Amino acid sequence: MTPRPLSVLAAILLLHVLLALPAHPDQLDWAALARPAPELAVLILLALAAGRTVAGRLLRVAATLALTLVTVLKVADLAMLESLGRRFNPVADLPLIDASVRLIAGSLGTWQAAGAVLATLLATLLIVAGTWWAMGVLMRRAPRATWMRIAGLAASVAGIALLALMPPPTAAYAIDRAQLSARTVTELRQFNEQARQDTLAGLQDPLALIDRDVLVIFLESYGRTSFDTPFFANTHLPRLRQGQQVLQDRGLAMASGFLTSPTHGGQSWLAHATLANGLWVNDQTRYQAAIASGRRTLFHHAADAGFRTAAVMPAIVRPWPEASTMGFQRILAAPDLGYRGQPFNWVTMPDQFTLAATDRLLRDGSDPRHLFAQIALISSHAPWTPVPEMLPWEDLGDGTEFDAMAQAGDPPNVVWRDRNRVRAQYRDTIDYTLQAVLDYAARQGEDAPLMILVGDHQAATTIGLDDRREVPIHVIGPPDLVARTDGWGLTRGLVPEPGSPAMPMEALRDRFMRNFSGSLDVPPA
Repeated sequence: MTPRPLSVLAAILLLHVLLALPAHPDQLDWAALARPAPELAVLILLALAAGRTVAGRLLRVAATLALTLVTVLKVADLAMLESLGRRFNPVADLPLIDASVRLIAGSLGTWQAAGAVLATLLATLLIVAGTWWAMGVLMRRAPRATWMRIAGLAASVAGIALLALMPPPTAAYAIDRAQLSARTVTELRQFNEQARQDTLAGLQDPLALIDRDVLVIFLESYGRTSFDTPFFANTHLPRLRQGQQVLQDRGLAMASGFLTSPTHGGQSWLAHATLANGLWVNDQTRYQAAIASGRRTLFHHAADAGFRTAAVMPAIVRPWPEASTMGFQRILAAPDLGYRGQPFNWVTMPDQFTLAATDRLLRDGSDPRHLFAQIALISSHAPWTPVPEMLPWEDLGDGTEFDAMAQAGDPPNVVWRDRNRVRAQYRDTIDYTLQAVLDYAARQGEDAPLMILVGDHQAATTIGLDDRREVPIHVIGPPDLVARTDGWGLTRGLVPEPGSPAMPMEALRDRFMRNFSGSLDVPPA
């Protein structure tokens, strides 16, 4: 049965939309969908030339798979550019699907996450079914005359040759994604080789110059935008200056600057791994490769120096087996911290409680060895609602004292209807995190630990209003220890000089080990 002209028109329109769909949010408008898609003409000619033959069936399968894959990748790019400021990597980013589902479940609810998964699967099936149907409609319009089919095939071959010489947007996009996948595989091999080479192999007397606990504290979504975007800086700079004065009065020294983070908008664990391994870990394949490489992290070296090492990770709610390869002798995940209060949506507990639990569980004086710990503060993680408030430290118990805060204000599905309101919530949660960690530092007394405060990444550009991958670093501690970071290009105090250059985050491991160890039998980096 020959399809009606209306069906043919609908089939052509559907294929055009899939081919013309842009892969960047800035290009997503009606004008983009109205632009010609040269690949469509070639596809129509091939379908008419092949008809309902064996070759036609093979073409139908290939076209359906190719168009579905390219469309899914375009949609993934749109989502990644909006949230993380970069395109989707078909090789490296597949594990992010699970992390995204868990974030939706923690922020909006399990049913909403399940709905998002089902909607994604349904949309993919609709693309498959629609493309399969459209190709079938065109093939059923194939002319019966052999010479017409031969002419159509010749025209399509000529069209393919022209497309190869001057690829239009969709063809160029598909080629680019294929090349990216191939480059990622090659770069992964190179990364594996780099991970096996350690510049600290000749280290002598590791960390011998440190006589106290060391806390490496990551501040979620804390970026350079807090210093030079007025909407955020007008709140965060006064908080930092106030904290600086209090810490000076306590006899503590400070030095601050910026680092270049391997990620933007999310994937905090890539920043954690970059700092610990001294390698640029900017995607999931490199992260897995670093874990499998056996490379000795900052925390392995600390353990060699006699420190007891630990990770305080309030965002970890599921098994984390790879932690055993990262140099941590003890892991305190969310269930281990003793929090019995209500979660702040995805955020399991306020930062103040996390810091208090660190002292209670790891710094109670029961072990004479000094502590070297990584602490991840997460109150400033999306969805940034509700915003916690500081309580008197002596009033902290099992966390139920935060329940009223956890249930205050509007839920995420209300707050996120207004982008300006989300930015205000983000600003306020960063302010809370700064208040919590600076107040914690001020309470430490004469035996204050050496604290390295590091932002993990900037918030998504649409929230943080900044697409740079630069984050603050603050070193806080006794003056003699902070002075050993003088070669890092930092500014004394908590507010770096405007325009300060950013140090690569992966350089921090070696610099820290070099500046706080007794001697080193390898040349400086």
